[in-house]
Parts: sequence; structure tokens; C-alpha cells
Amino acid sequence: MTKNLIDSDPSIMMGKPVIAGTRITVELILEKLAAGETIEQLLEEHPRLTRKEIQAAINSQMKKSFVNLSKKVRASGYKAKDVESIIKKVRLNKKYKI
Repeated sequence: MTKNLIDSDPSIMMGKPVIAGTRITVELILEKLAAGETIEQLLEEHPRLTRKEIQAAINSQMKKSFVNLSKKVRASGYKAKDVESIIKKVRLNKKYKI
């Protein structure tokens, strides 16, 4: 049985995705990382957090970003194989206008 590391409940933090069992939002983790904090600093500041939970927060945002990108590309009239090609180019940091 796999434990969900990210949870979303309307009664906790207004439904924002949080680390399961905490009130630490995915948004907070990503903001701190974007501001230059390291994973080690996050772990020190939030002793209940684990590396696995921080990685789950990062992965959840990446998945959300790729889903949004995929929707935009498909709305532009591209086919599924084109979407895969575009996502591959984005992953390789190549510029691609959508």
C-alpha cells in the first residue's frame, strides 16, 4: 500500500495541496526552493518533513505543469505525437513557441 505524500482537503489550508498530515503547503516548499533555500535548509526548518515529501511536492508541480502544457498544445490543434515531441523539446530546454 502506497501512502499519499501530498493531500488536498478543503478544511486544511483552504484546500491547497499540503504534505499529508501537516499544514505545510506544496506552494510554500516550492517558493522556498525558488528563493534559493536548499533541501537541507528546508529539512532543518521543518523537522517533520522528509526528502521524499519534498521530492513529492516538486514532482506534483512538475506533473501539473506538464498537464497544463499538454492541454495548451492540444488546444492549439496538435496531435498526441506532436505533444510528446514538444514536451521532449521543453525537457531538453529548447525554445519552442506554443
